[in-house]
Amino acid sequence: MATHLKNLSDFSHTTIPSGKGYKMAIIVAEWNAKITGALYQGAFDTLIKQGVDESDILSLSVPGTFELTGAADMLLNKKSDLDAVICIGCVIQGDTKHFDFICDAAAHGITNVGIKYSKPVIFGVLTTNDEQQAIDRAGGKHGNKGDEAAITALKMAEYASSL
Repeated sequence: MATHLKNLSDFSHTTIPSGKGYKMAIIVAEWNAKITGALYQGAFDTLIKQGVDESDILSLSVPGTFELTGAADMLLNKKSDLDAVICIGCVIQGDTKHFDFICDAAAHGITNVGIKYSKPVIFGVLTTNDEQQAIDRAGGKHGNKGDEAAITALKMAEYASSL
């Protein structure tokens, strides 16, 4: 089914692990705050709904999506007890190549931080062609990418703890 026809945050086909006992961090970019705020709220609410204690969720903000990588690296360097870090951002296509550079750097950087620390570092970054696509994926008709990032963090934290 094409993306434009479905809610991407439908988890009825999978088992979502309990978050009880997990320590999570959410790092949210301030740029495109209307969108990233909705993504953050989706991630936070999903973690709470799945049993993560509110005191076990560390919430931090950074200026933009580019800074997510550095912030996740600094955080895991200081707080080794975290089970996962969720990186929330939104980059909307403009008229320059800035979009390509930021998206590429964020994707590779977030991946590399996870590998460096052997911890789940989740890419909860929207990379859209326009603001409406971002709205549709931040609690709109296509669900909330923040919810998806939180579910991914829980699944990966469970996976890591099973090794």
